[in-house]
Amino acid sequence: MIAPPVIDDEALLVFAADIGPQDPVVVRGGGTQWDVGGTPIGDVREVRAPSGIVEYRPDEMTVCVRAGTTVAELHAALAEHGQRTALPDGSGPFGSRSSTVGGAIAVGRSPVTRLGDGHIRDAVLQLHYVAADGQLVTAGGPTVKNVSGFDMCRILVGCLGTLGCIGDAILRTRPKPEYEQWARLDDTEPQIVLDTARTATAVLWDGSAVCARLSGHQVDVEDDLARLPDVSESPPPELPPFRWSRRPKDLYRLGAETGRFVAEIGVGVVHCERPDPDPPPIPAGVAALNRRVRDLFDPDRRFNPGRSVEHP
Repeated sequence: MIAPPVIDDEALLVFAADIGPQDPVVVRGGGTQWDVGGTPIGDVREVRAPSGIVEYRPDEMTVCVRAGTTVAELHAALAEHGQRTALPDGSGPFGSRSSTVGGAIAVGRSPVTRLGDGHIRDAVLQLHYVAADGQLVTAGGPTVKNVSGFDMCRILVGCLGTLGCIGDAILRTRPKPEYEQWARLDDTEPQIVLDTARTATAVLWDGSAVCARLSGHQVDVEDDLARLPDVSESPPPELPPFRWSRRPKDLYRLGAETGRFVAEIGVGVVHCERPDPDPPPIPAGVAALNRRVRDLFDPDRRFNPGRSVEHP
């Protein structure tokens, strides 16, 4: 049996000691998505993850960052080298700039630019997290080639902190585009924009108008703008507070039950004014698998009691 590598990072060791091997615990980040999956119940200790950038390698396009660092701070540092990550940073009208790296990973909600920037889970290469027995664990590796077998990071992304407490992360960075522009198209079918604009990294539709973020080389963005009908430059829309999940092909069937909505075309996420009255059911097999995984990682339900990935 190969012994796991020893983690001698002082900040992570202090974080692990704060969590310990007993009693219910929740990691408090920026609190920007605190109600997702339900709020913690009972007598729960709150701890804070360490913050700061540990190591940034622009030439290798990776960064190691503490979980308590805000995504906005991380992106400000990466911008000096013309890079960023796929994590949402609350820029523009989208979310809060106090969102932390650990919170963004734990919640697992990708930004509206997922069409172009990809899913959060694809940006996470390695995580150090504290397990239910209080021990520090390494999941993943600093490069894609270092990961063999099951990629543990993918389970931790979107688990709402119910499987472990994230201390730091190695993230894949990506170049910032040369040029970006939000474009508005009134009375245009969103599928036309999705099919026409090769530089579209987001296509948002509110039932009447389309707002698309075009991103890339300026000449390519201008070419798309020239081929789209009746385009005007416009800021992106404010997003309503509730998220619905629908199949991408069903987004065009939304009715008055949503109130005001903004749909992410090509993705299947709808931001609505009202809670979802009829969320898609979780298949019984998936629910059973979720419980089995949580039983393995946290049998005593120490982490975030009351929260669940099955909670609407």
